[in-house]
Amino acid sequence: MRIVTVRRISQSFFLIMFLWFCVAATLGAAWWQWRGWPINWLLDLDPLTALATVLATGTLYATLTWSLVTIVLTLVVGRFFCGFACPLGTINQATGWLARRGLHHHGRVEANRYRRAQSWKYYFLAFFLALAFMGSVQTGLIDPLPLLHRSVNLALLPLVDNNLGVLSGEPRFYTSAWFIGVMLLGVVGLNLVLPRFFCRFICPLGALFGLLGRFSPWRIGKTSDKCGDCCTCEEYCEGACRPSGTIIIGECVMCMNCLDRCPASRVTFAGLPSAAGEAGLPDLSRRGFIVAGSGLLVASMWGVGGLAGTGRDASLIRPPGALDEDRFLARCIRCGQCMRICPANIIHPALLEAGVQGLWTPAINYRLSRSGCQPNCIACGQVCPTAAIRPISLDEKLGAGEFAAQGPIRMGTAFVDRGRCLPWAMDRPCLVCHELCPVSPKAIFIRTTFETIRDSEALPAKIQGQSVELSAAIPTGVNLASGDYYLRPAGAPETAPRRITGMAGAGLTLERPLEGLAAAGTQVDIVVRLSRPFVDAARCIGCGMCEHECPVSGRRAIRVYSENESRSRSGRLLI
Repeated sequence: MRIVTVRRISQSFFLIMFLWFCVAATLGAAWWQWRGWPINWLLDLDPLTALATVLATGTLYATLTWSLVTIVLTLVVGRFFCGFACPLGTINQATGWLARRGLHHHGRVEANRYRRAQSWKYYFLAFFLALAFMGSVQTGLIDPLPLLHRSVNLALLPLVDNNLGVLSGEPRFYTSAWFIGVMLLGVVGLNLVLPRFFCRFICPLGALFGLLGRFSPWRIGKTSDKCGDCCTCEEYCEGACRPSGTIIIGECVMCMNCLDRCPASRVTFAGLPSAAGEAGLPDLSRRGFIVAGSGLLVASMWGVGGLAGTGRDASLIRPPGALDEDRFLARCIRCGQCMRICPANIIHPALLEAGVQGLWTPAINYRLSRSGCQPNCIACGQVCPTAAIRPISLDEKLGAGEFAAQGPIRMGTAFVDRGRCLPWAMDRPCLVCHELCPVSPKAIFIRTTFETIRDSEALPAKIQGQSVELSAAIPTGVNLASGDYYLRPAGAPETAPRRITGMAGAGLTLERPLEGLAAAGTQVDIVVRLSRPFVDAARCIGCGMCEHECPVSGRRAIRVYSENESRSRSGRLLI
């Protein structure tokens, strides 16, 4: 079998596996939905994620030890992952091939010649590793594996969810999904400019593989320093590594096209240096690495930017089990796995509410969700590949069993906006937040009051038992028979009001007669019973059921903020 056929089979296998893992990252009863399968396996193979988290935290999360397999193989045979396994590399290669299928020989040779700008990815790598050293892992922004997971999870699969309803029973929405999708289109579209543009000029993972593979004993090379002028190897080279001359070992992506296409069979893959000469890496400059080292300064400025501690945006809520903010940003790679797996669709990619360094990290949005955080769900911590959201048990989340003493995990605390709450601001009955609070005893409790409705004070009335005939017009816009409206003697707030149970024209029917009043010449007030909500901060867990179901459109009348969150090292109950 030809080596390029083996490579294509391998690429197809890993691409299909990647897509399968993305599709399977869904909770449900179908056989293909997540059943504890290793859906993060490709992410675990990523040595850049492992290196960045080690630099940021000083620890290596257990599942990331799989990256050692990738590192060892790269040290032996070079950048095999780029040519045989990387799903984004496969997409880029296929797109570039389609874009240049009609070009003549010289056009393809020109597109695949080496360019000095291929050193940029090494500067990107140095920049992101400098950030990681300062405790902020940003590699997931352009690391190809988290980038592709994020794009497929949040931008492409929701299109299938919303249009076909195959993968998810209800439509899914994610904030800034359009931006994430446009970024993927840009990465793929750059192949129309040059083949594998992202791989050659931007990819920091490719740069890391180039550094690891530059001294690999087995590599592509030539058996003779003499070569004709056919340039067939240059025509089909995917890495622009200059195979017809002094080959740049660190840039070879192991596409094997030169080995397969050489008409004179002068290209080989062996444990010998190339007879035509070798170079380890592209031309790198001190100036470029000095600029890349600015990541140390950037991370330091983030630290004094006032976005942490008391200056932090209180609307930023992290998923249950998330580490405290500093350790969270030292682990999260923005892969979108937690967002995809969440059955309530409450986890969304953050924009600037988490600061620049928190872009696209998971944040809670109760308004675009299907419900609040479901009490019996712990999926997000089970699929996080770096333990930025640590795996927790149901007992720990609910504060049951051995965790009863510490209580349930608190994501934040709900606050009532009395300027928008219907019972507070408009004297309209509403019990939604109280009724849906899942905590027992309820964290949202009510205090009942009776308020006279507008234009319904001291109305003349004729009373006969349970029947009342008003001598004035009944206020419009209210349904007095809804069960929330009452009648009481005017100017007698101490008198127990009587519920209005029926209405016909100007006549009202009461639940019980108003006692001690004359049949005629009496004045009454129409009052509304209001159940005004209050929040017990010691019981609220910040699940967001109240915010999601609040009937006030737009900015909800009850909203969850990060006060009292369990993950905060300095978090204390409001008193």
